[in-house]
Amino acid sequence: MELRDIEIFLTLAEELHFGRAAERLHVSVARVSQAIKKQERAIGAELFARNSHSVRLTRLGEQVRDDLHQVHQGLTQTLERARLAARGKTGTLRVSLFPLNVQELRRYWEAFRARYPQWELRLRMSSFHDPFAPLRNGEVDVLVAWLPVREPDLTVGPLLFAEPRVLAVAGDHPLARWSTVSVEAISDFQHVGIQAAPDYWLDGYVPQSTPQGRSIDRTAHFGNLEDIYLNTVLGETVSIFPVHMSRYFPRPDIAYLPIEDLEALPYGLVWLSSAENEMIRAFARIVGELGPLPGLV
Repeated sequence: MELRDIEIFLTLAEELHFGRAAERLHVSVARVSQAIKKQERAIGAELFARNSHSVRLTRLGEQVRDDLHQVHQGLTQTLERARLAARGKTGTLRVSLFPLNVQELRRYWEAFRARYPQWELRLRMSSFHDPFAPLRNGEVDVLVAWLPVREPDLTVGPLLFAEPRVLAVAGDHPLARWSTVSVEAISDFQHVGIQAAPDYWLDGYVPQSTPQGRSIDRTAHFGNLEDIYLNTVLGETVSIFPVHMSRYFPRPDIAYLPIEDLEALPYGLVWLSSAENEMIRAFARIVGELGPLPGLV
């Protein structure tokens, strides 16, 4: 089995969804399906039981997953060490981000690279599905996430920024004529939720209820930002965002309305406590020394 096929199998074994697996791997759904069928033909048995509603590992698939996980980890670590050595590097710090204002956070990346040239810094965007899994399975070292994060196995580091929130609505939505909105007013509409995420963490982003106790519908689930915007433009949902989204994604078909009674949303560093190392501590020190972004706290 080739390394890419191993990656496809392990990603599908984690996501149990062909679309999300393809999105993570930056390939087509057909490519994922073809790789799995090829593996099953080679083995002579099904690795996944799938129908139009669900995908799950068979007992044999679970065994293959457990065996291949160790093999894949060893191979990728060997290749990574060789690649770094060829470039004179001794390690890589992998940072995954939920906020999209990467350019505004540039001073942290530049300071780390300047102070620690022996280490590589690699950035990637986070998936909203099972948000802390990449930390726990060793895919990334540090997560930039909104707070609070109250997971017993995770450490919360210094704050990078905090900023107000806005409500994104379609340009022809009834709320688009308003200059600001309140949490009470937005409870009449469906909001985006997050699957496989702790309720308290989603509460920090989209409250469960209004100050007067009205429930907020958070049952719309989408796997990527494009689908969130599509359903917002169609008027199916409204979407709460940190205000930087209005700067980075201005659109003629979207209105961004300040939410007047939600506190600023803070973002900080988070990492797996048991995986803390010298690179993570060094990056946290730099963020702590530089402090949160000025003007956004």
